[in-house]
Amino acid sequence: MGIAIDKDVCIGAGQCALAAPGVFTQDDDGFSALLPGRADGDGDPMLGEAVRACPVGAITVTQA
Repeated sequence: MGIAIDKDVCIGAGQCALAAPGVFTQDDDGFSALLPGRADGDGDPMLGEAVRACPVGAITVTQA
C-alpha cells in the first residue's frame, strides 16, 4: 500500500492529521505530511477516514 499527498492540491486543513494522527502530521508550513516510516499506512484503521476527511481530495492510497 502506498500513500501520496498532492502538495499542489493540499490546503493545510489538517483533517488527515486529526483523523489519523498515527500516519499524518503537518509540516512547518502547515501542509499535510506523512510521519516518518508511515508511507504505507501500516494498516492504520483510520487511514480511510483520513482520506475521506480531506476537503480537497489531496490524499490517494494505492494497493501494491
